[in-house]
Amino acid sequence: MKCCFLKGKLARTFYFLAVAALPIPSALAQSATAAKLLVTSPVVATQTVTLAGNLRPEANAQNDRGAVADGLKLNHMLLQLKRPEDRQTALNERIQAMHEPSNPAFHHWLTAKEYGEEYGPNPADIAAVTKWLKENGLQVNRVSDSGMVIDFSGTAAQVNSAFKAQMHTLDVAGVKHLSNMQNPQIPAALANVVIGISSLNDFRPKPANKGISSARIDGASKAVVARTVAANGVKSDYTADSATQLVVPDDLHTIYNFEPVYKNGITGKGQTVVVIEDTDVYSTGDWYTFRGVFGLAKYAKGTFTQVHPGGCTDPGDVIGNDGEAILDAEYASAAAPNAAIVLASCADSETTFGGLIALQTLIDQDLPPSIVSISYGECEAGLGQAGNASFNEAYEQAAAEGVSVFVSSGDEGAASCDAGGDFAMTGITTSGFATTPYNVAVGGTDFSDTYSGTVSQYWKKNNNATFGSAKSYIPEIPWNDSCASTLITNVEGYNVPYGANGFCNSPLAEEYFETVVSGSGGPSNCAYGHPVIFRPHPENGGTCEGYAKPNYQAGAFGNPKDGVRDIPDVSLFAANGVWGHYYAFCYSQPAAGTGGTPCTGDPVNWSGAGGTSFAAPIVAGIQALVNQSTGTPQGNPNYVYYALAKQEYGGTGNNSCNSSLGAGADSSCTFYDVTQGDNDVNCIWYNYESYNCYRPSGNFGALSVSGTEYEKAYNSKPGWDFATGIGTLNVNNLVTNWNKAFQ
Repeated sequence: MKCCFLKGKLARTFYFLAVAALPIPSALAQSATAAKLLVTSPVVATQTVTLAGNLRPEANAQNDRGAVADGLKLNHMLLQLKRPEDRQTALNERIQAMHEPSNPAFHHWLTAKEYGEEYGPNPADIAAVTKWLKENGLQVNRVSDSGMVIDFSGTAAQVNSAFKAQMHTLDVAGVKHLSNMQNPQIPAALANVVIGISSLNDFRPKPANKGISSARIDGASKAVVARTVAANGVKSDYTADSATQLVVPDDLHTIYNFEPVYKNGITGKGQTVVVIEDTDVYSTGDWYTFRGVFGLAKYAKGTFTQVHPGGCTDPGDVIGNDGEAILDAEYASAAAPNAAIVLASCADSETTFGGLIALQTLIDQDLPPSIVSISYGECEAGLGQAGNASFNEAYEQAAAEGVSVFVSSGDEGAASCDAGGDFAMTGITTSGFATTPYNVAVGGTDFSDTYSGTVSQYWKKNNNATFGSAKSYIPEIPWNDSCASTLITNVEGYNVPYGANGFCNSPLAEEYFETVVSGSGGPSNCAYGHPVIFRPHPENGGTCEGYAKPNYQAGAFGNPKDGVRDIPDVSLFAANGVWGHYYAFCYSQPAAGTGGTPCTGDPVNWSGAGGTSFAAPIVAGIQALVNQSTGTPQGNPNYVYYALAKQEYGGTGNNSCNSSLGAGADSSCTFYDVTQGDNDVNCIWYNYESYNCYRPSGNFGALSVSGTEYEKAYNSKPGWDFATGIGTLNVNNLVTNWNKAFQ
C-alpha cells in the first residue's frame, strides 16, 4: 500500500481508511460481545476496600498542617479504571500484532472509539462508577473515549466523604503542599473496575533539564574550574575558544549524521511533533530566533503553534517550566526542521498534572498526533499505583492508535526518587513516566573527548556561520556529574568513589560533585503495589513490583534476564557541562533564577543546559524523519529499535560499532554502542539502613546493586546497558534501515 505522496492529516486519514479493509485474524479481533461485567453486586457505601499504594511518603504527621477547607474545589481529578482480564490479554496480543510486519494486523491502528468499544470496560460498569460519583455530589466532567478514565471534580468535603482520603495541607521543607492523608477507599462492589485516582496531591512531576554544572573539568590540566554565577542565574566560565564546544543544531546534525537524510529531502515535511507541557512558552519569538541564528529558517515549512486540547484551561506562562517548554520545541525542530511543532498544554489542576490532561485529550481525538514527546518525570513509588496506571494506560492507547511516545528517562542516574537531591538515599528507582512498555525511554550521554584529551580531534577551532564546530561523530560516555562517576574519580586522582578516602568523601567532591545529576536508567520496580516507606524493594517491606519485560526487549544482547521493563531504550547527548559540553538554546525569560537570557550575540551568552529533556524531543524529531520516509505512523518504535539492535549486536556485540572508536566507527552502524563510563551516583544510608548504598566508611558511598559490595548502578558495557540503553543513533542509517528491521 502506497500512501507516501499524501502529507500530514490527509495522509493519516487515507491510511486509516485503507487499513480498515484489511482482515484481522479472529484470534486478535475482540469479540463483538460486550465486555464481561465487573460490577456484579449492589454498591453499598459502608462496604469498602482500600486502594493501597496511593499515598505520598510526605503525607505524615511531621509535615501535617491540618485539614484543608471543606469548600476547596478540586478540579479534573482522573479516576483510572481497568478492563476485564480477557480484554487486556486480547489488547496485548493486538498491539503485538500491530508491530509485526508479517501479521495482517500490522499497522492497523485503532481509533479511540474503537479502542474503547473493543477493549474498554462494559458501559454498565462505567455507568455504575459515574452514578456513584454523582451520588456523592461529585461532578463527572467527561468519560474518555477509551472508557478507561473518568474526569471528575468536587470539593474537598465531597472527596473526603466519597473516598475517605482526608485532604490536608502539608509543609515539606518549607514548601506548602496538598495531599490525601490516607489511601482512598471505594465501595467493594467497584473494586474490580477501579484502580484509583490520579492523583490526590499536588506534588508535580519534574522537568528533565539541568542548568549548567557548577564546575567543569579542564581538558588539558584535568583541574576543576568553578563557574561564576551571573545575576540572572546563568553560570559561565567559557572563553571564546571553549565556546566552540557548545552543542547547537549544526553540531547535532554532524555528530549524529543527519545531513544525508536532509539531502534526500527527508526533513520532517508534512509531519507533526507534539511536545506535552503544563505551560506556554515565555515568547514564541524565541523559537524563531533559535531557528534563524542556527540556520534552520531555510526549512520554510517548519512551524510552531501552541494549543490547549479539548478547550482545557490555558496555563499561560509558568515561570521556570516555560524553559522546559521552549527547549522542547526548539530541539524537536532542530531534528525535524520542516515539521510542524505543536506545544500542547493544559493548566495543572489542584491535584492533576496538566500534561496528563493534555495527553489524554489528544489521544481521544479522531486523529491523534503521530509523535509525542514528554520531558517530565516522577519516580514510580512517588506516582503510586493509580499514577503509574494512568501513564501506562495512556501510552498503551497511544501505541494502539499508532502514536509514538518519547519520554525523558530522567536526570538522576538510577535514583529517580531522589531527583533534585545531593545524594541517593532511597535505593535504585526509576521514573514511572518512562518505564511503561509502550513508550521509548530516552537516556543521556556526554562526550569523552575532554576525558581522553582529544578535543582538537573532534572540534574545529572556529565556528561556522551557524555556530557549528563538530567535525564528526564523537566518542560518548554516560552523562554523569556525580563524584561516584569512575571517570571523574580517576581523573581527579582517586582509585574509588566510596570509603573514607574515596573521592566522594573529599573536599573537592563535597564542593562540586555531590549530586545525583546524570542520565537515568534502571529496572522498573514499583509500578504496582506499594513500599512501606519511600523505597522500591519488596524485600525491605511492601508489595512493589515492576512492569513485566516487554517482548521487544527480551533477548536483546546485554539486557538482563530480570523479568522487568528496563530503561533507557536509546540515548543521545544530554550533558550539562561537567566535561565542557552542553546545549545552547534561546530562552529570553527575564525573571531572576530561571537561567533565561536575551538571545543576542554569540550563543555562548545564551541560556545553556543539559538533560534528557533535550534528548527526548530530538529523538521524537528523528521519528518525524522516519515517518516521512515510510509514509505512515509507526506506533511504538521500540519494536524496530530492538530488532535493528539484534541485527547489529547479535549475541556477542559488535566491536566495529563501539562508540569509543569515534569517527573510526563503522559507517554502517545504526547504533553507537557506549561502553566506557557509568551513571553511578553518590548515596547515604537512610535511617541507618543501606538501600543499594555501598558505604564501607565515610559519609558518602556509591549507589550499588548490592549494599555489601561495590556493584555500580550502573556501568556501561557492550550491547544494551542501564546507563545508555542500546546506545546512540546514526540518523541516516536508522532512517535507511527502518524497514529492514524484520528482514
